[in-house]
Amino acid sequence: MPIRIAPSILSADFARLGEEVRAIDDAGADYIHVDVMDGHFVPNLTIGPAVVKALRPHSKKVFDVHLMIAPVDPFISEFIDAGADILTVHAEAGPHLHRTLQAIKSRGIKCGVSLVPTTPASALEYVMDMVDLILVMSVNPGFGGQSFIASQLPKITQIRKMIEATGRAIDLQVDGGINPQTARDAIAAGADVLVAGSAVFKGNPSEYAKNISALRGDA
Repeated sequence: MPIRIAPSILSADFARLGEEVRAIDDAGADYIHVDVMDGHFVPNLTIGPAVVKALRPHSKKVFDVHLMIAPVDPFISEFIDAGADILTVHAEAGPHLHRTLQAIKSRGIKCGVSLVPTTPASALEYVMDMVDLILVMSVNPGFGGQSFIASQLPKITQIRKMIEATGRAIDLQVDGGINPQTARDAIAAGADVLVAGSAVFKGNPSEYAKNISALRGDA
């Protein structure tokens, strides 16, 4: 599977969000990564389902919605109705991860599980038959622009082995501190989807394609 790039619109110009989504679509983004934060599970407050719904007409690419919220279950249907193609929840956000994933899959879309840096890969053990995506946070979630936590590389490698053991097609996504150098490290460890914010949105929109290409290792 080729390396896919999922620009995080958290780093986009929020005054021009629809235009920014169109720009990264045109620049070759594979997924549109939407960071949803509640000011409770993580120390930041971003956007809700209404913004996802407003952005949906601006791109036909996969809307990869990362819910950093707790509790998460009451909002699953709202984000799916708004246009999410993949809904990723945190293993740490509630006591009943299996039930949460069942609720997402029952709506006919893909489900993902995210792990913060201190959560071990073993947290995934009993949901590997359900997940379509695993997201390893390589920073502490809540803010963009943080430095990559290198201790997550062995975890990425461990999860890659867990995925291969299932024989299933599961995305292994890494999010946090991704730039051309850390992208290479994450890919070498086993990642095949990279979330990047500031590394994609730096410069003006005419530079986004070059920025995405650099993360893939094309430049």
